[in-house]
Amino acid sequence: MNKQKICIIGDGLAGLSTAIILSNENIQIDLYSGSSKKNKLKIDTRTTAISESSYQFIKQKFNIKSQNIFWACKEINLFFEDNKKIKHFLNFKEKNKNLMYVFKNKELKKKINIQILKKKNIKVIEKDITNINCKEGLISLNKKKFVYDLIILSIGGNSKLYNKIDYGRAIKKNYKEIAITTTIKHNSKINNASQFFLKEGPLAILPFGKDAFSLVWSVSNSFFYKNNSSLKKKIEMKLKTLLNNTIIKNISEIQSFPISLNLKTRYSNKNTIILGDGLHTVHPMAGQGFNLVLRDIKKLSELIAKTLKLGLLLKNSLLFKDFYQSRKPENIILGLGINLTNTFFKDNKYFFPIKKIILNNVKKFNFIKKMSQKISDKGIVI
Repeated sequence: MNKQKICIIGDGLAGLSTAIILSNENIQIDLYSGSSKKNKLKIDTRTTAISESSYQFIKQKFNIKSQNIFWACKEINLFFEDNKKIKHFLNFKEKNKNLMYVFKNKELKKKINIQILKKKNIKVIEKDITNINCKEGLISLNKKKFVYDLIILSIGGNSKLYNKIDYGRAIKKNYKEIAITTTIKHNSKINNASQFFLKEGPLAILPFGKDAFSLVWSVSNSFFYKNNSSLKKKIEMKLKTLLNNTIIKNISEIQSFPISLNLKTRYSNKNTIILGDGLHTVHPMAGQGFNLVLRDIKKLSELIAKTLKLGLLLKNSLLFKDFYQSRKPENIILGLGINLTNTFFKDNKYFFPIKKIILNNVKKFNFIKKMSQKISDKGIVI
């Protein structure tokens, strides 16, 4: 039997990861990266955090020999703001393993692209897909049509192609917040991650080198637009408060993006499936976005391997239903859980006294800490 053929539309981190992982199966992969010059010139300066189990999965599947693009964090500290004072309320730490790994998106993409070029069963096509037919597994390209056994959409969160699958069905929420991201160069020893729950919104510090860390600060729309012209100054002042003796050497170009909750309730339509941000976007405060993506890819690869081993066709197979049933519960529960956590930490003068009591006493409940660590690392086993 000839190799079964799949296409992956989108060459972001999720699309590239899917391609390299599925390339280990006996299938032919066409990776459509798009032809837009604007997208090609845009450099992804963001950093991403993943758990220990996600890191081990990448290390195993990506065949990346050099691990120096990952910065290991053995500790995560949480703080909250109380009358302009910053109070430490929880510490996550493991003696024998790392809790988190931080990497620059562009560096991991570069490594994956090198591996993709070595794969004989991956063909990269720099063309824009104008239309898809989910039932037939068919794509339209320059008035030509190509048929696949499986189509995977991994093209961000706003593509009109998703309308072919989800019909607008999703759990959605507009947080009316904007995530500010930038890279900070400094002169201090900052080896581990920190999360500060501030009056303006949660601020995360994710180190990825001896003298650099990524900052992700989620603020309200009104705060962002009011201070848009002086954001670097606001960030520098805030960091001086949070990191007492740290001298900030440089704050790089600031990027920003709107924050929303979008959890698809349909994952596939016939022979087309969604992966990546198009499937679920969650609040960045918990750093779980790419962990969820990797777990989705892992499950899909397992189902494809099982189907092929049984000598079955991917087209019109049960893998679409199995993928939906196995991944939807965790994605929905974690997405809504992160939403609830964000609501809990919102600045509210009426609720703050109760919140303060809870945070001051949370250290006493060790089972909560252990459960949080387990879920953050391996997700929810259902």
